[in-house]
Parts: sequence; structure tokens; C-alpha cells
Amino acid sequence: MKNNVLIQFSKNNNYRFSKVLFFIALANFFMLFSCSGSTNDGSEAVITPSNLAISATVVGVSAQNPNGNGTGTVNFSLSATNATSYKILLGNGETKELTSGDFTYTYTTSGTNTYVIYVSAYNSGHFVSSKLSLTVFVGSSLVWSDEFNTDGAPDASKWTFQIWDPGNVNNELQSYTNRSKNTIVEGGVLKIKAIREQYGKGDFTSGRLESNGKFDFTYGKIVIRAKLPTGVGTWPAVWMLGSNIGSVGWPACGEVDILESVGKELNVNHSSLHSPGRSGSTPDTGTINVPNDNTEFHIYTADWKADSIKFYVDDKLFYTFVNSDKFPFNKNFYLIVNLAMGGVWGGPVDPNFTSSTFEIDYIRVYN
Repeated sequence: MKNNVLIQFSKNNNYRFSKVLFFIALANFFMLFSCSGSTNDGSEAVITPSNLAISATVVGVSAQNPNGNGTGTVNFSLSATNATSYKILLGNGETKELTSGDFTYTYTTSGTNTYVIYVSAYNSGHFVSSKLSLTVFVGSSLVWSDEFNTDGAPDASKWTFQIWDPGNVNNELQSYTNRSKNTIVEGGVLKIKAIREQYGKGDFTSGRLESNGKFDFTYGKIVIRAKLPTGVGTWPAVWMLGSNIGSVGWPACGEVDILESVGKELNVNHSSLHSPGRSGSTPDTGTINVPNDNTEFHIYTADWKADSIKFYVDDKLFYTFVNSDKFPFNKNFYLIVNLAMGGVWGGPVDPNFTSSTFEIDYIRVYN
């Protein structure tokens, strides 16, 4: 009987011991499993994000507008393996914290500006970072423009034809007409054509448009996309005169030449300002080489403010005029587009010249 009891006791102990071993093994299994996502102190292990990718697309980028359409809007897309959130420093003092990697942001500082963007992808305090450089063009609000999208005569609500005989100004040789053979909107472009022909009192004809009495403004950004004519003796320009010219005369009214070139000096743009004592052949002026200006369209810009007037070609700044209240450049001006022939600066015309065309894709004024 004692032996039976001892045997039974031993069997029960073995059973209990096996049961304990089973639960210990089971506990070890779960501990081992849980440790794959935990640290030694029992907290969860965190996997640092990796493969951070940043995409930034400026809205409205094209061959004509390489830094965007002026809205300043950029579409961002961020991605990283194991990331739960993102932080982006936008290069202008602003920071965004996101749980999703896709968002849109609009820059508001006017002009063409380059920003260095820093991005970090996070997972519980662990992070990976990268950066990129982004150039964005922001235009102010458009207050006036002519896109020249309607074929036919120029928009009469925006422009007035000047009809002059040769020699009216600068000893120029052309007769300015309102004929369609000299000035027409065609295929989305304003075309002013200078022609060697007997007409009126001269041997050349061409066109000149002014916004005087229909649109003038003080300060703003004037943007012109144009292709110049070809030929020694041509003198194309897009420029401005003070609206008070009728009462104070020139140069007291002021003159701002944004795009001005002469055929005898190929691929050079002059941007000049005329004012009392600084006019005619001695204006304040800057020049820039513009390769292929007579075979390709380029963008000519004047950024006119109370303290400065800055001139650009294809977004490249080449001349800054320091403006102040001692100059006449702090009141309303109007726009002029013309193609002259010869004159005091155009000089003698190539005897083989027959005709050439000044083409303007658009003129835009931003406030």
C-alpha cells in the first residue's frame, strides 16, 4: 500500500512537473516572439525609416515658363519605408508636419526665387532626412494683358494706332500706318512688319501701337515675350512713356525702354531710362546679349518699384536702376510697341532690306 501511494505520488509529481515545463516553454516561445519587436527593457523596437523619396512639381512649368506659371503652386509627394509622419522645411521659414506624404503648397514671395527644401521622415523619434533645391516663379496679380489670341486688327479697347509721316521723331524713315499688311494679329502673335515700299512721304512703312488713354499704371512687373526682326536699319521696341507727356513734354515725363534693339547690333538688348539731364544718347542704361533674338522668342521683363527698376531677359537680371522721388518714374506710364526704320540710332538701312517682322506673343502687367 505504501508503495502504491509512493508510486502514485511520483506519477502525480511527474505530471505536474511536465505541466510546469510545458508552460515555461510556452512562455519562452511568446517571449521570443515578442522580443522580435521589443528591446531588452521590454519596450517595442522601432525601425528607422528608409528609402526617403521627394518629388516636387511646380505648376505650369513649360518651355516658356521654366519655373512655373506665376501662381507659385508646388505639388509635393514624399515617401519613405516605415515612415509614420513627415516634417518639411519649405525654405521660406515655414514648416509643415504631415501624416500623409502628398500635399500642395503655394509660395507667395514675388519673383523667381530658389528654395532649399529639407524633408525628414519619422517613426517614433527615429528619422531619415534629405533635401532638394527648388526654383519657383511667383507673379503678382495680373492687372492687364494682351495675349494676342484673336486674329485680325489689334484690340481697339487696348491699343491706338499712331499714323505718322517719316521724320516725326528721331529722324526715322518709316511711315506708320494702320494697314493690316503692317500690323496684324495672326496665329496668337502680334506682327508688326516693316516694308521697303514707296508710301506717302517715305520709302518704308511699319506700325506703332500705344495704350495711351486706354491703359496706364504706376509700378508693376511688365513681361513681354517677343522675337525680333532681322536687318540692319531695323529698330524694334516695347517701351513706356509718362502719361503726363502732353503737359510736361519729353524727357520730363520719363521714358522706360524695356526691350530695345537695333539690327546693326545683332543679339543685344538695351534697357534704358530717360529723364531730365539723363536722356537721348546719355540715358541710364544696361545691355545684355540675347543669342538668337531674331530666330527665337525670349522673355523681356521690367520689375518697376518705388525704389528700383530691375530688368531681366529670360529671368536673368542684368540691370538695376535705383529709383527715387527725384526721378519721374513714380507716376502713371503707358505702353508703346513699334518697329522703326533707320533714324538717329537705327542708322542707314541695308540696301538689300525688303521686309522683316517684329513678333510679340504677349504683354502682361502684374501689380
